[in-house]
Amino acid sequence: MKWIMSFLAFIHSVSGSAQTEPRSRVNQYVDITATVGSSQASAAASYVYNWKIGKKQRIEIGLGARSTTYFGTKKDFLTAGPANKTRTSTTPFLIFFAGQEEQNFDTLTVQRPLTNSLNLAVNLGYNFSRKWYGGFNIDLIGFTVGRKGSGILTSNGTTTIEPNTKPTGFNVLLTGDHDRGTLNSEFFVKYKLNDHWALKAVYQFIFVEYKTENRKQTFSDGSTNDRFRNKANNFGLGIAYHFTK
Repeated sequence: MKWIMSFLAFIHSVSGSAQTEPRSRVNQYVDITATVGSSQASAAASYVYNWKIGKKQRIEIGLGARSTTYFGTKKDFLTAGPANKTRTSTTPFLIFFAGQEEQNFDTLTVQRPLTNSLNLAVNLGYNFSRKWYGGFNIDLIGFTVGRKGSGILTSNGTTTIEPNTKPTGFNVLLTGDHDRGTLNSEFFVKYKLNDHWALKAVYQFIFVEYKTENRKQTFSDGSTNDRFRNKANNFGLGIAYHFTK
């Protein structure tokens, strides 16, 4: 009887220590997200590695990789830069609040844009509770391939056919109209179904950029531009699988 009591006491101590074992200080997960907007949509797949910081490990920051596919129908792409032609101030970050130089905006209409991007992304998150999680992410740098085709360039009221349009190949986050290429960003909320699976609601802000090959926009000072950008505000849903608790 004595050894039985000792064995039960041992089992109790092991189970008790397991129950109090600290949770992982990292949060690794993959997710799939689909969004829709006005005559456009996207699908994205991500891998995220976040570090939990703070005494209660509620705050998370990390990096990840994201593949984003964007497609639309008859979308207008406006002059993408340079920033000193599209904004009244070009100071990084403050450029978000600068006025627009609308007199310098031309429009490239692409009938069926389709891009596939692979970018490194930065991620921020906060655990409101064991069930609710919110966060933000944005692409930093990467590359894009996609559908080529003809477009319609409208400049100073004159419309011309551009036979060769294609997505900008290099993506980099430089803030505002300094940015180049296709960059995806999300504000999201997750509801955790259990330790591994979670549902996700998303507000997406995505830049998609196309270039012209033959027709170029000419500014009043004689400089030219061949980059045009569509800024999309989409909403969507997703599902995530967390490898760690």
